[in-house]
Amino acid sequence: MNPEIRALNLQAEDSKRQWEDFLIGLGIQDFSDTEVSQLDQTLGLFSDGQLVATGSAAGNILKYVAVNHTDLESAGYFNRVVSALLTNLSQRGIFHVLVYTKPQYSLSFQRVGFQEIVHSETAAFLETGDTSISDYLAKLPHDSSGQAGAIVMNANPFTLGHRFLVEQAATQCDRVYVFVVSTNRSLFSAKERLDLVRAGTADLKNVIVVPGADYLVSYATFPAYFLSATTDKIVYQTTIDALIFKERIAPEIGIATRFLGTEPQSKTTDTYNQVLQRVLPPAVRVTVLPRKTAPDGQVISARVVRYAIKNDMIKSVQAIVPVSTYTFLNNHLEELQQRIKKGMKIDGN
Repeated sequence: MNPEIRALNLQAEDSKRQWEDFLIGLGIQDFSDTEVSQLDQTLGLFSDGQLVATGSAAGNILKYVAVNHTDLESAGYFNRVVSALLTNLSQRGIFHVLVYTKPQYSLSFQRVGFQEIVHSETAAFLETGDTSISDYLAKLPHDSSGQAGAIVMNANPFTLGHRFLVEQAATQCDRVYVFVVSTNRSLFSAKERLDLVRAGTADLKNVIVVPGADYLVSYATFPAYFLSATTDKIVYQTTIDALIFKERIAPEIGIATRFLGTEPQSKTTDTYNQVLQRVLPPAVRVTVLPRKTAPDGQVISARVVRYAIKNDMIKSVQAIVPVSTYTFLNNHLEELQQRIKKGMKIDGN
């Protein structure tokens, strides 16, 4: 009997239990809400009524791709599941697809058309589709003169703390690239954050603001379902992020220095900074700058701004955001508050 592809409804208890049991048998243990709630579709390949392969997609990221490797047809099963997922995504208008997997499975994905971007000891990052990291790099402004530096920020939203970091970098470099994270997992959309950073730095003539696209992303978007329970997931995630910057982005546009702000309040960001300082040198120098403080002596934080939006107290943050950001807050306050009421999280940095 020819194996059959079926959609799996993970809202149904029996289907979810069957799916989890199959994955647990293959060494996958993480079914946390962070991982599973993001799934838009899950497929199963059945042979004689038995689940022999599965795969899921969350946005344009493949997750939980797994095959019963004891079966002689496992390579064909893998190809069928991945092909079905890619077909479904293309029908939804998604033509650029990413996958994070164990290094030993990178070749399997390459055999079905994926290209590896980077890999670490614990993970490989690959892509396929109608665009690639080479296309992204080609679109970045290139200038071979002088010293170039870079900052990567989420800017949710852009504050005078962010502005201070950019200003400091701009005094130390001939040009500074500010990469704004493009992932839409924040209170402010990717476009809103990019526009606010551009508006807030428009007077700094040697500053170039660009989107991070799919290549400089929030740690929250990295799948970690295939890692062992003992793996430090933040270190894994940020190592991949650092390698993309070091091996692909920095050499392309001649970035010699990556600037970071000190992080006294967030253990996650502090860990990220430590990974960058370990991975990037000597190819890319890392310069850590002190964070700017508000008039009350507290470190300026975008989190404070988000809570001021929630509590209808935006006048209280006027002194810690650029005029362009404050104007945006006033003009879009109700919309931002509605996003929070609908469940948008505002914790984090």
